[in-house]
Amino acid sequence: MLIFRYLARDFLASAFAVSAVLLMIVMSGRFVKYLAEAAAGDMDAGILFSLIGARLPGFLELIIPLACFLGILLAYGRLYVQNEMTVMIACGMSENRLAAYTLAPALIVALLVSYLSLYATPNGTRAAGILISDQNARGNLDGMAANHFYPLQKGKGVTYAEKINEDGVMLDVFLAEHHPDAEDGKQLVLIVSETGEQKSDDDGVDYLVLRDGYRIQGMPGQADYQMTRFEEYGQSMQKQDSSRRVRKKTDTLSTSELMASKELPHIAALQWRFSVPILVLVMSLIAVPLSKTNQRQGSFSKIIPAVLLYMVYLVMLNSARGAVEEGALLPAVGLWVVHALFVLIALFLLFFQSIKLKIKQRNILVAK
Repeated sequence: MLIFRYLARDFLASAFAVSAVLLMIVMSGRFVKYLAEAAAGDMDAGILFSLIGARLPGFLELIIPLACFLGILLAYGRLYVQNEMTVMIACGMSENRLAAYTLAPALIVALLVSYLSLYATPNGTRAAGILISDQNARGNLDGMAANHFYPLQKGKGVTYAEKINEDGVMLDVFLAEHHPDAEDGKQLVLIVSETGEQKSDDDGVDYLVLRDGYRIQGMPGQADYQMTRFEEYGQSMQKQDSSRRVRKKTDTLSTSELMASKELPHIAALQWRFSVPILVLVMSLIAVPLSKTNQRQGSFSKIIPAVLLYMVYLVMLNSARGAVEEGALLPAVGLWVVHALFVLIALFLLFFQSIKLKIKQRNILVAK
């Protein structure tokens, strides 16, 4: 029991450290992406942390299995390099017992991943979808602030307002854009007006309605330009792409809804949710023989081939899910055949040395 606690503590500590590092990398990358969209005006900056929080279970669902796998490789690899594992084996620690000791904490991790996969991630995806839908439904200038240049139509123009009152009316408005009908594409249109506000027509098209101002059109650096005074001027705004970051509808359905459905995409999604915790257990078994190393090789010698094997596992699961969705693979076979294949690989790696030893002993007996 003392050895079990020592191995479990070392393994879980390594897995937690790897999870923290991977989570920081993934979340920082996604946060930078969302922050860029907020700076471009495609997203309200006020929902950034809510959106990250809603996506957090999905991040953890994919990070924790890999962290668990790497945690075993790092923890056991260190024990092999420092000869601690050699001492344990000399004292009677068999590879089967080591695998059993590894599966016990891995089962706890698998239960955590099961909760994330079956409940937390679908709820978080649904919440993130609602936030994104609200952003897609809002007007193009809803997030505009006074005294800030605001990009329009995916960077094709820019607008500025000195003040914005409580009713959303902009004061002392400036707008600049490239003339869309110019042959050379270099003509610039500048518009200044006293007031402006955003409106939508019956078709849902947004317009920036400017009042009491001037429209100046010409080539920068040249005196050949046109100036037009207007009382009211309407500028069509390109509607945001409502399909951006649209999640599959199956990802937002609850697990109970997937269980009650007979549709192939729903069956494939359900098998995927159960596959993630199974992945934790299978890769934990595979990590035990792969962690074997020595001082000459170092504790990181098996990391790259082990990660490649993990990626192959994930790719095959995704391919099987796509095949089930398209009807090319029977649901009864589905993702389970991939798990069965890697269970066989795990058993082969676990018993490879004993099989090799028995074959060697048999050859010696035959030679005699």
